[in-house]
Amino acid sequence: MTLIDGKSISAKVKEEIKSVASNLAAKGVEPALAVILVGEDAASKTYVASKEKACAACGIRSVAHRLSSDVSEAALLELIENLNDDESIDGILVQLPLPRHIDTNKILEKINPQKDVDGFSAINVGKLTSGLSDGFVPCTPLGVMRLLEEYGVQISGKNAVVLGRSNIVGKPMASLLLNADATVTITHSKTKNLKWLCADADILVAAVGRAHFVGADMIKQGAVVIDVGINRGGDGKLRGDVDFDAVAPKCSFITPVPGGVGPMTIAMLLSNTIKSAKNRLRQRA
Repeated sequence: MTLIDGKSISAKVKEEIKSVASNLAAKGVEPALAVILVGEDAASKTYVASKEKACAACGIRSVAHRLSSDVSEAALLELIENLNDDESIDGILVQLPLPRHIDTNKILEKINPQKDVDGFSAINVGKLTSGLSDGFVPCTPLGVMRLLEEYGVQISGKNAVVLGRSNIVGKPMASLLLNADATVTITHSKTKNLKWLCADADILVAAVGRAHFVGADMIKQGAVVIDVGINRGGDGKLRGDVDFDAVAPKCSFITPVPGGVGPMTIAMLLSNTIKSAKNRLRQRA
């Protein structure tokens, strides 16, 4: 069994980003990411702080907009419009969740697809499902693909099962695996014969948000298991969707929680921002 080390691969990606960011700045394009935080959600504040720190370490300018929880939807839409028009901004990220009085879909669709570094807009989703490479891919699934690549995991021709159908992880993960020539099954809470389907997977990606949902009886000998779940228990410890101790002995490769997929998410956000900055440089030429 090989443990997939997301921390080390994330550090490698960030070093690559730092080098490219420096080259872009030398050519007059300073990569810049605008982050919008609405309200005082503790987890969201922590995520935003982590993104700002990562930007600073990689030579990406971070522009944070912290808004009160009672900000109007119209004001938020106006801010995004201004950022869309700001040629010095390469990426726009709205930290989720938003307050209930704001239509999240309306906000996300307001972001210029060319600056949608989260990859959530309908246009970028459409490009992904169409197999086009010029759009932006959601960061967590993109990070999973980078991990599989770094560890030389063969995807083509393999049976891949994705546990979960969210727009942020499950659906784009399935599209990426399909684009890489895997045979993909998406499973969810209404799926029949779930254990049987999972136990036939060469590659299993767990993203259901239920601690230790995946046990040894759901894993084929020699499978590659990617655990996207982050669940905080009553003791404050983080647990994945996979029962690591029970499952790991059956795997060829497995990601831990923490230290697996998690560190890759911010790294790929920065990578998408760099991709946008490169586009800006090309448009200037």
